[in-house]
Amino acid sequence: MIRLGVPSKGRLMEKTFEWFGKRGVTLSRTGSDREYAGHVEGADIALVLLSAGEIPRELALGHIHLGVTGSDLVREKLTRWATRVETVTQMGFGHADLILAVPKVWIDVDTLDDLDAVAAQFRANHGHRLRIATKYHRLVREFLREHGVADYRIVDSQGATEGTVLNHTAEMIADITSTGETLRANHLKVLDDGLIHASQATLFRSRAASWSKSQTETFDALADRLRNG
Repeated sequence: MIRLGVPSKGRLMEKTFEWFGKRGVTLSRTGSDREYAGHVEGADIALVLLSAGEIPRELALGHIHLGVTGSDLVREKLTRWATRVETVTQMGFGHADLILAVPKVWIDVDTLDDLDAVAAQFRANHGHRLRIATKYHRLVREFLREHGVADYRIVDSQGATEGTVLNHTAEMIADITSTGETLRANHLKVLDDGLIHASQATLFRSRAASWSKSQTETFDALADRLRNG
């Protein structure tokens, strides 16, 4: 039996159940809403209900064979993620963009080149680096390093990130957005080339898990059903 980790609550869980159901694999919770137990009908699979943020770690440790989570979380939480998990398929829901956004009043800052110049000037004027509020430390650092932006520092933000600029705890943000409404409400604009990652729900396979012959056969049969679905 292979172990499949899926988000334990909310719309991501519902959409995951719906996605598998359309492909002939019925996932369901058992017990009350407070119990993190589940059942799979139609395949030799044990359902493991976890938070979306826990799933990358459990895949990397080999505690689960398959897992559904956002592609942004895998890239953020796992170093050299492609060597630790394999993408089975993108699932077509849970879309959200990880972006860089600056105050709208920065009328001359529309690109990463503009940001690089402003960041250097900010440090010269204020004696400290421009602050970027985000919970995506790894992805932001990698993205800015690739684009030659250096004069900044990360300020950790685990919630209400869009409000940090108005609250004067950061100069700009990097955060997930789907509609952009919260950004606009907080007088922020996305840099023209500030898309860090276009995330969506993705089914991943663990490279660290132990795969017996029967488990591999179960996965191959499941993969065929998912492709045909």
